[in-house]
Amino acid sequence: MTPPRTTAPRPAATFSPRSRTEAFRNAEEAWFWTMAALIARRDGARIVSGAGLVQRPCEPDDVVKCLDRLYRQRRIDLQHARILRIWGERQQAPDPRAPREGGDARLWREAMARLDWPLRVKGIVDGPALPMPESADIISFPGKLR
Repeated sequence: MTPPRTTAPRPAATFSPRSRTEAFRNAEEAWFWTMAALIARRDGARIVSGAGLVQRPCEPDDVVKCLDRLYRQRRIDLQHARILRIWGERQQAPDPRAPREGGDARLWREAMARLDWPLRVKGIVDGPALPMPESADIISFPGKLR
């Protein structure tokens, strides 16, 4: 004989409230955090939610998914992703004043500006908005065109 079913409510699943999480100040900070986590995972660390000093409102894969969506929408291309990976592994942004890093800095700024909005919508970034990238400057060519 089976015991009678009780109609007592089940305890609700408990999730960490969003108020205890700390969003990133900008997309760049979120990207550096994501790359540090991905490098640690690649080196064998196990990523455990809520184990860090600061609880974040996302997992590293959430930031990567936003980047992937931008790529699929053709808002960024492989050059942007390559620059994000290279400089993300270095944990610093390219310096636009350095002659060798100028092109990388332009791609970095474009990628960060495009990644900013999706991260804000998801609540991952909650700081001052990034300024929109300036339009390209037209530099006159010193030679004569005929």
